[in-house]
Amino acid sequence: MSVSGPAAAIDLKGIDKRFGAVHANKAVSLAIAPGTIHGIVGENGAGKSTLMSILYGFYQADAGEIFINGAPRKIVRPSDAIAAGIGMVHQHFMLVEPFTVLENVVLGAEGGARLIGGLTKARTELQRLGDAYNMSVPLDTPVSELAVGVQQRVEILKALYRGADVLILDEPTGVLTPSEADHLFRVLDQLRHQGKTVIFITHKLREIMAITDNVSVMRRGEIVGTVATKTTTPQALAELMVGRTVRLKVDKAARAPGPVVLDVRELSATDNRGTTRLRDVSFTIREGEIVGIAGVAGNGQSELLEVLAGIRRRASGEILLHGQPLDPAHTDPAKLREARCAHVPEDRHRMGLVMSFSACENTILGYQDDPRFTPHGLLNRTAIAADTSGKMIAFDVRPGNPQLRASLFSGGNQQKLVLAREFERDPTLLIVGQPTRGVDIGAIEFIHKRLIAMRDAGKAVLLVSVELDEIRALADRVLVMFDGRIVGERGPDASEQDLGLLMAGIAS
Repeated sequence: MSVSGPAAAIDLKGIDKRFGAVHANKAVSLAIAPGTIHGIVGENGAGKSTLMSILYGFYQADAGEIFINGAPRKIVRPSDAIAAGIGMVHQHFMLVEPFTVLENVVLGAEGGARLIGGLTKARTELQRLGDAYNMSVPLDTPVSELAVGVQQRVEILKALYRGADVLILDEPTGVLTPSEADHLFRVLDQLRHQGKTVIFITHKLREIMAITDNVSVMRRGEIVGTVATKTTTPQALAELMVGRTVRLKVDKAARAPGPVVLDVRELSATDNRGTTRLRDVSFTIREGEIVGIAGVAGNGQSELLEVLAGIRRRASGEILLHGQPLDPAHTDPAKLREARCAHVPEDRHRMGLVMSFSACENTILGYQDDPRFTPHGLLNRTAIAADTSGKMIAFDVRPGNPQLRASLFSGGNQQKLVLAREFERDPTLLIVGQPTRGVDIGAIEFIHKRLIAMRDAGKAVLLVSVELDEIRALADRVLVMFDGRIVGERGPDASEQDLGLLMAGIAS
């Protein structure tokens, strides 16, 4: 796409990058007009993050050039990008939680040996920026005490404080309530009108349509199309992303649920610091239904999943599985697996996979004592490889190499490995946390179909997701959590506004 008028704010020419046999970027050329919001979408492994990492100095391209405002720039480290007026807000915030907002903002830009002068200058400038963009934040509060939406504002203010004229946002709404996302869009619109350039990476096509001026689609390391947003549709973008027709709507037939599988009664639990995170939580899940739990991250959902999966001890309350109480003193993940309870954790890197292990090794984690895999107390690697190959075919994991390390798969394919391991054990209760976090549109479609198939096969499914669209599309009942409590139950036809108010702790 050519940019007429002023020089492009960012002009990438022939960017090429390989990681061993993986060709992540294939001679990518992309021009981004100044004062616009430019969306970048694509499947996991399409090369979006690699391209932005090259622009921000995390990686260096094997070939190609970077031009900023028409001038060539060599960017070999993030400090070069910051000096060139580029800021980046990462999907996982780069903040030091015990530090205050002010300390986080000046970290790395202290302004000399004497901190007091730099802190005073930063305080004045941050107050000005907060007022100018309606993003005021409590400067003397530790980041750990801030809601995730406020932490994101800190990241944006940090970039603006360092003089960013180009702001890269990587999946910025994944941790926000609908109202917080709307506020972010207003901030981005204001930045655009003041001449800033925003690169907006997301898998949410609705957001692309709502906020961007132009959008580029990447597939298998290449730009396959750049269009003005007003001239396209979500369906057209989805088809460009995956190279085929994609159904954006989840097909789910009505189904009468069966007997109760999981009965949770007045469950309470604390986190690792002794702070109460679950407060008298009670609910049931029946055969053949998906119960969705909506809420902003950090309101007890993670602790609930960990207690139900046997990873965290409950402080009080009862859990009954198939009518039988689980002994809190002897509940662990292995015993729950024996009871046909499967768990897909929220964080695939921290709890779902061992990144240095092969796909083979990862697909038997927790099930390594299965007689098929250890018939005489020793691993039967031939049987494990054959089993993994079958799972990779069934779940369309690419590349289909059972011996490849987990770290070398894209995020979406890593997620499919975890799902294949748990789904293929034929559980009666499936506990799933954030099933499509960081996953592209094609993989989302696939994962949603598998979840509905599990429900239609009579499985009981507990689904935790920060994605309201996902909850509303999949769940038969929606429970909303706030501050460790269930504050409301709704049907799947509940409005986004209704659920959003509950998520914010406002009774509706």
